[in-house]
Amino acid sequence: MSKGAGRPHRGAPVRERFYRDTMGKRFRSWTIQYKESDLWIGVSPESWSPGMEGTAIAALMDARKQIEGYGRSRKSAANFFETLAPMDDDLSAPPVVRAMLQAGLKAGVGPMAAVAGAIAEHVGRALISAFGCKEIIVENGGDLWLAFSSPLEIAVFAGNSPLSGVLGIEIQPELSPCGLCTSSGTVGPSLSFGYADAAVILCRDAATADAWATAAGNMVQTADDIEPALASLRKASEVLGALIVVGDRMGMQGCFRLKPLPKGHN
Repeated sequence: MSKGAGRPHRGAPVRERFYRDTMGKRFRSWTIQYKESDLWIGVSPESWSPGMEGTAIAALMDARKQIEGYGRSRKSAANFFETLAPMDDDLSAPPVVRAMLQAGLKAGVGPMAAVAGAIAEHVGRALISAFGCKEIIVENGGDLWLAFSSPLEIAVFAGNSPLSGVLGIEIQPELSPCGLCTSSGTVGPSLSFGYADAAVILCRDAATADAWATAAGNMVQTADDIEPALASLRKASEVLGALIVVGDRMGMQGCFRLKPLPKGHN
């Protein structure tokens, strides 16, 4: 959490998963739901198999079982589920939980800040292991795990910012697989101490990207905080790219490039 950060808050409601309409035709897609989790999954059409949907839902249920079981096993479940501070790594924790714990330690946030990214990657890797998908995207509340073989363009949604929906991030295949996650202090249900319209982070894994997106969003109260936040992110070797949007201002660094989106994209 940055010095001077305000009280935690949640952003304005977002129209239900509207951004999924912009995912394009490169992937054959479906959605899965279990409890609070709602994932969009896209695979290269030639990779699709009718068994994928069952494998994906089983992996989602397994990830949630790991997280919920670990939380219940602790003396204070509220500590794991509600803390905003990092928790120590635990060699005995199941794989999804360890990814969350390690990501929180790197970014200086609680483990639940990494939950969406950790679940997305767990589901994506289960599908690749079972079906050898050539390309796959797993989206969990705007947090993505990606594996791809040619340049991939992802639209940036930043709430009411005039930059929202007009720019895309292009990621090169040498960065695959990777996690691309977004935090917003003005849009959506996630808890934030900042007011960035979008803090987008690219890392090698999705849990770490998710945790750092939360941390980056916490650093930004106004547009004047964009450059100091990026300077802090440059010290984290695991952060491969960062984009921060506040109103009509933005700053970017790292391993991706911005491309204008065609009119009418969103």
